[in-house]
Amino acid sequence: MRDTRLAVLQAIRAQGQATVASLAAALGISPISVRHHLTGLQAEGLLKVTLERQAIGRPKHVYSLTEAAERYFPIAYHTLAERLLDELKARLTAEQVAALADRMAANIAARYGALQLSGSLEERLQKLVDILGAEGFRAAVRRVEDGALQAELSCPYLLVGQPHPEGCQIERTIMRSALGRDVQRTACVLDGDRLCIFSVADT
Repeated sequence: MRDTRLAVLQAIRAQGQATVASLAAALGISPISVRHHLTGLQAEGLLKVTLERQAIGRPKHVYSLTEAAERYFPIAYHTLAERLLDELKARLTAEQVAALADRMAANIAARYGALQLSGSLEERLQKLVDILGAEGFRAAVRRVEDGALQAELSCPYLLVGQPHPEGCQIERTIMRSALGRDVQRTACVLDGDRLCIFSVADT
C-alpha cells in the first residue's frame, strides 16, 4: 500500500471517524487528493461511509475503517500472551504447565465434537484440516511413501511459541483427540524447519 493511503487509514483510525475536510487538515493535502485516496480505499473494502445530515447545507460523508483495514495496523496480542505465560510459568511447575496446555487442547477439540469425525483416516484428516483452519492454522494433508499421512501446518502460535514452546503441544493434542491415534511431530518451525509436520500411521 502506498504511503499516502496508509496515512489516510492511520488518520481515520486516530480520529475514529473522519471527513474529507478533517483528513485534508490532518494530512496537509488537498481535499481533491483526499477524495481520490478515499475512493480507492473504499473500493478495496477498507472503508465504510455514512451520510451525516446537518442543520444547514448538504449531508457530509463520514468515513470509518472496516474490520479488513485492521490488518494494516500492528497487533500485540502475542505480547500479552507471552506476559501471561511468563507469569503462569513463574508460579506453576513444568508438569502443571503441560497439563494446562493439554486441557486447553482438549477443550478446543471438544468444541468440534459435534462433527463426529468418521470415515477413512484420510477423510478424517481432511476434516481435521477444516477444524485447524478455524483455529488459525493453515494446514494441508498428503500421503507419503510408507503409507502414512502427513499434516503440514503453518502455526498461528509462532511468535508466542518461540519463548514458550509448550504451546506446540496444543495442535498435537487436538490432532490426537480428533483422530483417536498417536501423532508424531517430525518437523517444527521452532527448530528451523519451514513447517510443522506431523505424521499419522495409516494402521
